[in-house]
Amino acid sequence: MTDTAILTSSEIGMLRIYMMPRDTAEPRKAWKLWSARPLYRELVVQAKAAGLMNAVAHHTHYGFSNHGPVLDQGAETSNPYLTMCVELIGHRADLELFCQRHAALLETKVVIYKQLEHWSIEAPARPHPESKA
Repeated sequence: MTDTAILTSSEIGMLRIYMMPRDTAEPRKAWKLWSARPLYRELVVQAKAAGLMNAVAHHTHYGFSNHGPVLDQGAETSNPYLTMCVELIGHRADLELFCQRHAALLETKVVIYKQLEHWSIEAPARPHPESKA
């Protein structure tokens, strides 16, 4: 018996999509102003439907994107112009397909791809208490 865990690595990718929290998945129209789903939520829902491994939305407190001005979070209210990020993790081919299918939503966004390594960890087998002699 070994006390060492088994570590297996595989290649995987991460997309970071930068946007403003106020960006919507549909064009802004006066009659849909308050009912349009935020783009970051739509991307997470679509990533789940596409079978990607992970999708999360990160709000920021301070920064800029796409050569815009430096912005910060307001003291009492959130800033709808402050950059946020949706992070998607999956195989490169799946991430490429996701971008192709959602090109209309992503064409004006900053999209970054990074190659990562995914680790699967298998804990060492533990003997049952009854098997002690």
